Amino acid sequence: MLMYDIIVVGGGPAGMTAALYAQRNGKSALVIEKSGFGGQITHSPKVENFPGSLSVSGNELADKMLEQILAQGAEIEFETVTSVRDEGGEKVVTTEEGGEYRSRAVILATGVKHRMLGLEGEDELVGEGISFCAVCDGDFYAGKTVCVAGGGNSALQEAILLAEKCKEVIMLQDLPYFTGESRLQDVLFARDNVRSLTEVKFQALVTEGGELRGVEIVHGGEVKRIPCDGLFVAVGLIPENGPFASLADLNSFGYFDSDEQCLTKTPGIFVAGDCRSKFVRQITTAVADGATAALAACRYINGL
Repeated sequence: MLMYDIIVVGGGPAGMTAALYAQRNGKSALVIEKSGFGGQITHSPKVENFPGSLSVSGNELADKMLEQILAQGAEIEFETVTSVRDEGGEKVVTTEEGGEYRSRAVILATGVKHRMLGLEGEDELVGEGISFCAVCDGDFYAGKTVCVAGGGNSALQEAILLAEKCKEVIMLQDLPYFTGESRLQDVLFARDNVRSLTEVKFQALVTEGGELRGVEIVHGGEVKRIPCDGLFVAVGLIPENGPFASLADLNSFGYFDSDEQCLTKTPGIFVAGDCRSKFVRQITTAVADGATAALAACRYINGL
């Protein structure tokens, strides 16, 4: 069985950056990705906050990253990793498809997935009317009306950013109250262009010609249509780190409990990207993690 220096689990920006740094440091790298390379950035029609690119689509940026690591000699496999076994100097990565791969170090860059509202046609509108990141996509809705689904800190922070640019921001919360910090609520609801509805039940997306035109809700026992140009969903993120909990501690939210050093309790196992505990989740912070984890893995392999 072929032995790799480093196996990277996950093909988002963090995972691909890790593979790039591994290869450039003379280590062989295998990236195992379960669906498609690029992770969350593929949902963004335009990325305008990545240094060196005035504007690039998320898919184009992902393709460039993939092309770069392949040119450096990294290998890829499309499989779903189910477990990583620590055998001291060797790590064994097994997949749902029956694959088994060995390496000296493993970098877990498993990412996260956004919690969705569960509405018909929701997936098809991601990046085409439905967004998750005001920093990434807020400029596309300048002077327009947007809805924000959610009531926690993330939703409030997204709405504060959107209120700086949008004509109107409509907060839609399923609970009777907002759960985010009162300080954030004070800042947001002091804005004249922000209004809110609580105890909302999301019923449907309103579309016309394949484009989002509003949200249908049940509020106060009545079905209402809220016209909007965009919907920002901020109802939580779901890390998928459970299968690796024996190797790396998880915090109460299920994220890898690791700081910027990207280390874990298991020698030779590292974490990178949105899957680890952090305050900011952006492409730039993901690629920073990838570089950090890869260099740490190289030092581990070299016995430093």
